[in-house]
Amino acid sequence: MTLPPPADLGAPLPAPSLSPELLHRLATRRSAPAQALTAPGPDANQITDLLTLAARTPDHGKLFPWRFVVLGPVTRADLAERLAALAVQKSLPAKATAVLAKLTAAPVTVLVISTASPGSKPVWEQELSAGAVCMNLEHAANAMGFSSSWITDWYSYDPDALALFGVRETEKVAGFIHIGTATEPALERVRPDLSALTTTLP
Repeated sequence: MTLPPPADLGAPLPAPSLSPELLHRLATRRSAPAQALTAPGPDANQITDLLTLAARTPDHGKLFPWRFVVLGPVTRADLAERLAALAVQKSLPAKATAVLAKLTAAPVTVLVISTASPGSKPVWEQELSAGAVCMNLEHAANAMGFSSSWITDWYSYDPDALALFGVRETEKVAGFIHIGTATEPALERVRPDLSALTTTLP
């Protein structure tokens, strides 16, 4: 798959057009269990395209308050070993080690790091932008024919674990986006009652 060439700065972009295929994808997209993702996954060119699409996200002030770390299987296997040792050192429950299977199963993982900082725009809006990047990655992976899983686990918040991933003290993990091919079909889950969550004003 080849993305269209980037438009020149300030050039007019195509107007939205009806896309039943996109509506169908949005209506049926479902995250896959991270531990059920296997090869094939996106190749290097596809990863570049995924990141390009992810970066086309709302961003108040054009601050780009996020960054990507692409984690291949070798790196994640090493990190899982070190995280397992860290979990033992901290006397964490057995589940802390069990969840590391989510980190090592998929062919590719993109770590999205929020780099929000106080300034001209609210930090909350900058963090929301990082979340939008994660969702864009999920949709882009789906459009390429892959399944994905956006997760965080204890190591997304533990300071010692964050240091292993190179996350700085001023940064936060927005999510680990695991991408690959699902070994089992996704099953529909409970969806919200929109009538209970929606207020319509005249």
